[in-house]
Amino acid sequence: MILASRRLNRHWPRRLTLALCLLAAPAFAQAAPPPDPGAPLPYVIGLHEAYLTPDYWAARLDNADAPILDRAQIDAQNARMRGQDSHIQDIATLPAQLSATQVRASIDALSSWPKRALYDEKGQAIAAGERAAIEANLGLDAVPSQVAPSYGLVVKRAALRTFPTRQRVFSTLGDTDIDRFQESALFPGDKVAVVHRSADGRWLFVHSERYSAWIEADAVASGDKATVLGYAAKGPYRIVTGATAQTAYTPEEPRVSRLQLDMGVRLPVLADWPAAEPVNGQQAHASWVVQLPVREADGRLKLVPALLPRSQDTAADYLPLTPRLLLQQSFKFLGERYGWGHDYDTRDCSGFVSEIYRSFGVLLPRNTSAQAISPALDRLPFTSKDGKAVRDRAVTGLQVGDLVYIPGHVMMAIGHVDGRTWVIHDTAGGSWFGADGKRVQAHLNGVSVTPLEPMMASDSVRYIDRITNIQRLRAKNP
Repeated sequence: MILASRRLNRHWPRRLTLALCLLAAPAFAQAAPPPDPGAPLPYVIGLHEAYLTPDYWAARLDNADAPILDRAQIDAQNARMRGQDSHIQDIATLPAQLSATQVRASIDALSSWPKRALYDEKGQAIAAGERAAIEANLGLDAVPSQVAPSYGLVVKRAALRTFPTRQRVFSTLGDTDIDRFQESALFPGDKVAVVHRSADGRWLFVHSERYSAWIEADAVASGDKATVLGYAAKGPYRIVTGATAQTAYTPEEPRVSRLQLDMGVRLPVLADWPAAEPVNGQQAHASWVVQLPVREADGRLKLVPALLPRSQDTAADYLPLTPRLLLQQSFKFLGERYGWGHDYDTRDCSGFVSEIYRSFGVLLPRNTSAQAISPALDRLPFTSKDGKAVRDRAVTGLQVGDLVYIPGHVMMAIGHVDGRTWVIHDTAGGSWFGADGKRVQAHLNGVSVTPLEPMMASDSVRYIDRITNIQRLRAKNP
């Protein structure tokens, strides 16, 4: 999932950064003696039971509740992201007509058949005939000379795919976790611009704020541009602050029954709903009455009321961006299964960090390749000329919420203890040297807490040696 990038700017000044790392107080300054971490746990190197709680890490800070950015600064940060990062798309500004060349170019940029061998779930190579059918379903010959984008809202959590097919494909025999046609996912209420339909009519090629890809047509309800773009644009609303939340079960309106809502999803609240009037067969006093998009039989958009129980983890606004709440939000995913490209109704490493930050109203690009080089963030880049001392000093200076990138992966810093830097990350694997001197190949396969320093990419290369970028959010002058 490598995406193109624009110019790079707003780098951390190299000499200043190193000087601060050497001379400043530790980034995780302690307000009191650290709490007892308890007995070590088996398997993950250096891990203690207490390390698996956000409160342990927050207790080690003297600034756990100090704002990292206030709401106005977050708004300014998001404006920079939209203005400076080419991976963020404003679908509201799409031309009224796109040429066939533009539409085909968008599709070709994504739907290019991988050069590596691909296998199905039974370990059989994808046959030439199957490949031809998948590529034919792109329907590129049917793109008219002029395309008027239509607009829609996503009505359920739905996969974004490389090709218009549900066919899962894998590049390693026996490993069916990483589907190479899985790109990402969109959530209820996400806004899309539709620019093409597959040959079989079952898939739409859409542009969304952070991604362009194929989505199943039954996951999108088509509406007029103003209604679509205006959805959830004004309060009151509820922000999903749990890893996930669910609407109430309702047989009367199955389209909004037990709907999965992922962290950061924003739903408008129908604050003037009459107190005595049931919603889908249930009185509403114990829930929030929210408005959700549904797809009618003809594909058109309808906005309907639904109940979001007060027991679900939501808030009336985006959370204040503080170290304590960053820790709390990240640990809500602890133990969740790794899901490449948001597969398995979960998420991958870049989805993990972007959804944490989304609960604070902070916009990040979708993929690690884009996040790592975003010019809108406070970026510290590394090259092959940066040796062990430079990299180790930078790791020592990490602060809560800093994002650490190695090729294909991102980790979030949570603290330092006993000479080690700890991170939380959604990871398929990992390795370190055991007590016997042999490298342990860990099948973590989920959101995990690990130390950074011992993590090895090979027998001789540390994760730290492979760091390409560190990204930090902090206040900037206009």
